[in-house]
Amino acid sequence: MNGFDLRGASIPADQIHAGGPPRDGIPSIDKPRFLPAALATFMRADDQVLGLVRNSVARAYPIRILNWHEVVNDRFGDEVVTLTFCPLCGTGVAFDGQVDGHALSFGVSGLLYNSDVLMYDRQTQSLWSQLLGQAISGPMKGRQLRMLPLTHTSWADWRQSHPATVILSTDTGASRAYGRDPYAGYDSSNQILFPLAFRSAGFHPKERVLGIQIGTIAKAYPFVELGKTSGVVTDQLGGTRLTIRFDRAAARATVHAADGRQLPGVVGYWFAWYTFHPDTKIFRAK
Repeated sequence: MNGFDLRGASIPADQIHAGGPPRDGIPSIDKPRFLPAALATFMRADDQVLGLVRNSVARAYPIRILNWHEVVNDRFGDEVVTLTFCPLCGTGVAFDGQVDGHALSFGVSGLLYNSDVLMYDRQTQSLWSQLLGQAISGPMKGRQLRMLPLTHTSWADWRQSHPATVILSTDTGASRAYGRDPYAGYDSSNQILFPLAFRSAGFHPKERVLGIQIGTIAKAYPFVELGKTSGVVTDQLGGTRLTIRFDRAAARATVHAADGRQLPGVVGYWFAWYTFHPDTKIFRAK
């Protein structure tokens, strides 16, 4: 499919679907350019961004750009970072781009598993699931990518908390209508465009959740439930004490360790978290 050999894949090949575009039909951003926040006149205060801090450098990646590209191959000094976003699942995940000491560069395969983007690395042509964080076929099959803490929030919120931030420029090397949302209305509809292994009627399929996995234990924190709290929730998952911080105005939810460090978590649609974690625990406000 799209030129990838699925023989021996770690997931059922009949559950991998062509999304429409061919391989690299959705072009990754391989030479990202950044602007100072003050020069990002194309951004509105409530525009959503993925915010990442590495080596004391803060960068914002607008969803309005990621909708068209889905993968950004970036560097923070010597650190290789892969920034990913799946518009169909609403999920942004950042990864350490090195596996076994080798730096990988990723592209968009045009294939989906559980409606979630399958990336491929250009070094080995292996396919990788964004939400599994794992290679599901090719020479890298079974290898895991290390998730990095990422913040899904509004541009105004990120800029306020990180005044020195820079932001991904629309000068991406591709011609796209970044002022237009190709998925307009999708986030509020019940529609799911591709087959799923598991479905749940517990919440609206596009209810946003913060998904956390500690070891083999997964838990979802729906925004509709977090909105009933003070905005700070303490919890324990797999023996690990966690603090969830929620901001309704910014539509931001993050998870932190006991010492305050932000930990990796995934913000996305309920249906996406559930289909990858059908045994997930669910937070309910008291």
